[in-house]
Amino acid sequence: MNPAFVLDASMAFAWVYPGQATSESEALLELVESGTVAVVPPLWFLEVSNGLLAAQRRKLVTPAERRQALDGLAALALTVDQHDPRSSFGRTATLAEQHGLSVYDATYLEVALRRSLAFGSRDRALLAAARQCGVTIVS
Repeated sequence: MNPAFVLDASMAFAWVYPGQATSESEALLELVESGTVAVVPPLWFLEVSNGLLAAQRRKLVTPAERRQALDGLAALALTVDQHDPRSSFGRTATLAEQHGLSVYDATYLEVALRRSLAFGSRDRALLAAARQCGVTIVS
């Protein structure tokens, strides 16, 4: 089994939006489906759900496609990182400030750093920040 990694919402969107899949995103999905541990903060579920609702409102996906995407993602065996959310006022906010990220994006980076895990994302700014922090990128 491959080592665990942190997964951000941008990769989940690549799995469900028509035409967004890449060989990299498909490889990460295969890792998760084969039992590799993918760690997400609780924020991941809110971010993905909100992104899919926004896509539906913009008519990028139908209500049925959104529901199917949510059902498929809910079926994945993800490990939820349970960490005190007050850390957002400390290390997470500092990472956001240092790397020009939103606090939401810095949440994923903080999990990867704290747990010494690799990182899977499609977000260029977040990937650049992860590399600057010495985090291994899953590809």
